[in-house]
Amino acid sequence: MKMNLKSFKFTCILMFSLLMLGGCSLPGLGGASGSTIKIGTTNSSETQIIGYIVKGLIEEKTDLKVDMVNNLGSSIVQHQAMQNDDVDITPTRYTGTDLSGALKMDPIKDPDKALEVVQREFDKRFNETWFDSYGFANSYAFTIRNKMAKEKGYETISDLEPDKDTLKLGVDNSWLKRKGDGYLGFTETYFDFKDTYPMQIGLVYQAVANKKMDVVLAYTTDGRIKAFDLKVLEDDKQFFPPYDASPVASNEILEAHPELRDILEGLAGKIDTETMQELNYEADGKMKEPSIVAKEFLEEHNYFK
Repeated sequence: MKMNLKSFKFTCILMFSLLMLGGCSLPGLGGASGSTIKIGTTNSSETQIIGYIVKGLIEEKTDLKVDMVNNLGSSIVQHQAMQNDDVDITPTRYTGTDLSGALKMDPIKDPDKALEVVQREFDKRFNETWFDSYGFANSYAFTIRNKMAKEKGYETISDLEPDKDTLKLGVDNSWLKRKGDGYLGFTETYFDFKDTYPMQIGLVYQAVANKKMDVVLAYTTDGRIKAFDLKVLEDDKQFFPPYDASPVASNEILEAHPELRDILEGLAGKIDTETMQELNYEADGKMKEPSIVAKEFLEEHNYFK
């Protein structure tokens, strides 16, 4: 019995070694050594929709499997997950966010320069590839009712200055107190509103639509902009840093699976701001699951074949 047990153990060890030498991977293991790609998103509809779009394309065009790691708390958590090899791709990263967050650098107002810097620094510091933008930016934006814009002829933020003492401004409380790209910096670049009202970012759309506020600080890709018939005013003095969205992938996973690079590069310029607004509204306004929104988008575009 003892000899049989030893023989059994030896056989198991030998078989396991042969499997490893043969390049086989154990089920559930991701990373460059396996055939499962892990995509990490935050809890926003936008990042999850884009994540499922990337997932759908990978599974359509390759034999790779994809696991979604959703609800990562923030871009910093996404970044840490990449650094820890917990995920291989973070499908929605924003230039302005990661310049100040992951890179600890000052804001860069020029979108092309900002993209150039994050692409260079992520490759150098983190061994990651930051791809070209999908074609949309989820930036801060001053937003008003379309009807009011037409009546007053408002097209840019500067157009509001003559009426700054009569317009009510609703903004996120943290932005109101923040320096740099917050309200204090805004007043140095533009002007100071007489009446400012702090509120949760999710309430600003209803507030301006119901005429409780005249101007609100919103996000350019939020689906409620279209749903509430709001107008985004042009940031004519380029105060807000660019927040162009791109996928980021580890160089290790791209070397192991070169086909991923073609897929991610192929998404450059394919989703503009208006399209992202519509996709977000499908999820946040019509309460569709992000995975369904992504699937319908890919089917509509025939998986970009």
